[in-house]
Amino acid sequence: MWSQIVPNTMLRRFAAGVALLGGAALAHAGEAGRIVFVTGDVQADSKKVALNDAIQEGQELSTGKDGYVYLKTADDGLLILRPASRARIVTYHVDRKVPSNTHVKLELLSGVARSVSGTAVKQARQNFRFNTPVAAIGVRGTDFTVFTDQETSNVTVLSGAIVVSGFGGACLPTGGGPCEHNASRELAAGQAGQMLRVKRGEATPQLLNATNASPDTVAPPRSDEPSGKSTGGGQALVEPTLDAQKAALLQIQVRNNNQKNELTPPVITPPTEVTSNPTPPETTTPPVTPVANPSQLVWGRWAVVAEQAATIDAAPLLAAGGKRVAYSNYYTIIRTKGDDWEVPQQGSVGFVLRDSDAFVMNSATQKATSASLQNGQLNVDFDKRTFTTGFDLLTEGQTFKLKGNGAVGDKGDLSGMPQFTNGATMNVNGSLGPNNNAAYIFSSRLDAQRVANGVTYWTK
Repeated sequence: MWSQIVPNTMLRRFAAGVALLGGAALAHAGEAGRIVFVTGDVQADSKKVALNDAIQEGQELSTGKDGYVYLKTADDGLLILRPASRARIVTYHVDRKVPSNTHVKLELLSGVARSVSGTAVKQARQNFRFNTPVAAIGVRGTDFTVFTDQETSNVTVLSGAIVVSGFGGACLPTGGGPCEHNASRELAAGQAGQMLRVKRGEATPQLLNATNASPDTVAPPRSDEPSGKSTGGGQALVEPTLDAQKAALLQIQVRNNNQKNELTPPVITPPTEVTSNPTPPETTTPPVTPVANPSQLVWGRWAVVAEQAATIDAAPLLAAGGKRVAYSNYYTIIRTKGDDWEVPQQGSVGFVLRDSDAFVMNSATQKATSASLQNGQLNVDFDKRTFTTGFDLLTEGQTFKLKGNGAVGDKGDLSGMPQFTNGATMNVNGSLGPNNNAAYIFSSRLDAQRVANGVTYWTK
């Protein structure tokens, strides 16, 4: 009898052990994503990572004091770690045939991270969990940034909305999906200048004004990090002062014979002849409601580059009632004060590139090189409220084919998908105008050292 019991017991234990080992193997078997940008000290499970490395489920990413890493996830999302941060990819299982079977769980152990939801996460939000040591974060199809240490987590939202809860009761670190209960709190991108803070032992997050404790302040984003729509007080959301840009850019060596020197630019009008761009595609002209006193799109480079004066001074335009619709570390677009216009609800329109200003920055040499754009196209589908765009960027004898896509807002705002997501190879942020025109700012990481920055102006 004893001789029969022992083998059976051992067999059960052996089977359980095999199952555990198999589970561990599966945890590392699924590819969660690939590294699309890395600089400084960045490691995966204590091994230095390189561009295009695959990151598996179960692995831990860490950055040193100078480290940045961008991970493009398996469903075209994005996880960004900034300096002195640690994160673990607990689970990244994507089921494209049955989206409800997708399960994603990420953990930020310390530091600052940004999470941009991929397509699978947007279809299975109920199965997404982002943990910190003190809080659980769920999404509504979202782009958010988190700072955490072992006692406190601060969260801001760039687009969409999140639901946050401290651990306690039924909300446990071991769980999956959002913790939604009476003590949880939501934060949306429209809540300007605010963030949620969770402290250890407190189930209910605090809604606070974003201050010097916001994630973007603790660990600022790189200039080439995809822009967002947050107004949460972070550095990426605040246009630097002109004096600060002068000090930072005086040493840049750039040659651009098309730079203008006047500080207050006129409203841009298209030239009479264009030879470098194709004929726009056939369009279904949407009905447009006439506007008596329409606003205008004014664009330019507000930062000093290589001791060359800015081409736009935003202050008087904003003081006169204008609105900044897009900006970056170098460029800005202002919609002047004027009567509102109604964005068409149907039809499509194609635009041709009429003017632009662009350069490429080399982070290793701190040298900027002028760039030109050709073969530009911008197509807007008002029925779907989407746009696609692209052009060839020429610099130092090389040609880069850049493309972007995104959504059209109620007021004509163009909000592009971040680079590395949904097939986009550049970040786009701009606006349509009431005069069958458009303008947007773009940025694109061309390789490990070079980043392209520019602004474009389009007409029919």
